[in-house]
Amino acid sequence: MLMSPDPSTGKPLSIAQAFARLRFRHLQFLDLLDQTRNLRLTAEQMHITQPAATKILMDIEDILGSRLFDRLSRGMRPNELGLFTLRYAQGALAGHRRFVDEFNALKQGGHGHLSVGAITGSAAHLLTASVAEIQRLRPLLVVKILEQSSDQLIVWLAERKIDLMIGRFTDESQRPQFQYERLSSEQLQVVAGLNHPLRGANDLQLTELARWPWILYPASTAVRKVSDDIFGSTGLAPTSGVVETPSFLFALELMQITDMLSLQPTALVDKYVAKGLLARVPVELPDRMPDYGLITRLDETPTPSAQAFIEVLRGVAGVRPEPPHDEGGTAGRLA
Repeated sequence: MLMSPDPSTGKPLSIAQAFARLRFRHLQFLDLLDQTRNLRLTAEQMHITQPAATKILMDIEDILGSRLFDRLSRGMRPNELGLFTLRYAQGALAGHRRFVDEFNALKQGGHGHLSVGAITGSAAHLLTASVAEIQRLRPLLVVKILEQSSDQLIVWLAERKIDLMIGRFTDESQRPQFQYERLSSEQLQVVAGLNHPLRGANDLQLTELARWPWILYPASTAVRKVSDDIFGSTGLAPTSGVVETPSFLFALELMQITDMLSLQPTALVDKYVAKGLLARVPVELPDRMPDYGLITRLDETPTPSAQAFIEVLRGVAGVRPEPPHDEGGTAGRLA
C-alpha cells in the first residue's frame, strides 16, 4: 500500500487559499483521476510521468489542506472530501467548456450553445415544437438534446452537463437544489402489438392483465413507479415474464413479435397507434401520473440562450412563470 503524509491541518479552507493556487490543470488532473482511479493511467493521459502525477496530487491536497484519496496497492479511492472535490472539478470544467463554446459562437456571430435534457413521452411534442420555434428565433443557436429518464437528467443538471431539463424530481432531497415549474400533465395507456388477444376486448379489468407478460420501465423512472403503484393498489403483480428497458423503440419492436403489454405515455404512442403499429388495450387506469415541468438550478441566472428557450417553452405549453418554492401542490415532487 502506498502511503503519503497526511496534509490535514484542521484549519478551515479560505477562498484565497483555494483559488490563488488551485489551477485549471489541477481540475483536469482530478477529472482524469476520477475516471481512471489510477495514477499511472492518469499520468499517461496527461502525457506526464507518474512521479509528476503524484506530485500534482500532493500539491492539490496541500492546497486544500486535506487528504482526498486513499492510496491502495491497485489504485486510488476517493474519501468523502475527495468525492466532494471531484464533483466540484467536474462542474467547474463543464462551466469552462460552456464558456469557451459560447464565447466562440458569439465571436463568430452566432447565438451560443444550449444543452437541454428531456424525458421521453409527452414532453417529446412540447420539446420538438419549442426547438422549432427557438431555431426560427435564433437560427444560429446550437441546440443539444439529451433524452433520458428524470433520475439521470437531474444528475446531469447538478453536474452542469445540461442547462435545463424537462422532467420530474426523482427524490424529495433534490427539491432544495432546483427550481421546478409545471409545464403539463401526462396520461398513460396500456398498449400491445396489433395481433394481441386483448385488442378490442370489452369490459376489461386490471385484474385480467396480471397474467400477461409486461415490458416495464426501470424501477427509478416515473412510469415504473406508477405501474407498480397501480398493480400494488389492486393487490396484483405480473405473474408472467417481465422485461425492463428505458427504450421505447426496443419495447415497440418487442411488442410486434410477442404478446407483451406495456404501460406508455399516451402522447408517445398516439402516432404509432394511428399508423397501425400498436394497439390500445381498452382498460381504465387510475390517474396517478405526476405532471412534468421545467427544472433549472436554483438561484442561478440562466444564460441568454437558455432564458430565450425557457420563454419559448412557456409559450408552447401555455403556462406562466410560477413563483419559486411553490409548496402548495405535489406537482414535480414525485419521481
